[in-house]
Amino acid sequence: MSTRLYQCIEAIGNRIIENKDFLTDLDREIGDADHGVNMARGFTEVLAALSQDETDIGAALKKVGMTLLSKVGGASGPLYGTAYMKAAGPVAGKTEITLEDAREMLKEAIAGIQMRGKAVQGEKTMLDALIPAYESLNSSIENGVDAKTALSRMCETAAMGVEYTKTIQATKGRASYLGERSIGHQDPGATSSLLTLEAIRDFI
Repeated sequence: MSTRLYQCIEAIGNRIIENKDFLTDLDREIGDADHGVNMARGFTEVLAALSQDETDIGAALKKVGMTLLSKVGGASGPLYGTAYMKAAGPVAGKTEITLEDAREMLKEAIAGIQMRGKAVQGEKTMLDALIPAYESLNSSIENGVDAKTALSRMCETAAMGVEYTKTIQATKGRASYLGERSIGHQDPGATSSLLTLEAIRDFI
């Protein structure tokens, strides 16, 4: 019997793998048409590499990050790999996560992405989903909102961030080469970030 930790990461991986073609189609419009393929391959490797009886959340996330870093091509591997490795920090040695832990994990993941990608909010990247998600979760915690509602609001806010990416011009990555023609298309990285958050919400 696999641990709940493994099952949660498996749920994230399965959500990404199920949406491989959708993510690739999005990336075909403004990128290399490989985001879905790369992410699905990465999580297939993650689920093979991760021990099913792992209980240390920090150790598991570090393993996820290192696997994505080494197995996923393009920009996605370094960005997602860094995000998971940074998220591991606040929960090193822990076997359970509080809502406050989740907030710190998301904060660290975002900082890692910003460091690695040299990007800020509003450049049509995964940050346009993740930063609003963090702000929503932070607000929920400060206002004493229960975990289920907080996670639902976090995902709703991230989904609005994905929609927002359709309205703006890309200034980072391959999509930036298109200039104004990138407007009207949603960002694949923001979309896979939303899928990740939704998988966590649904699992919990």
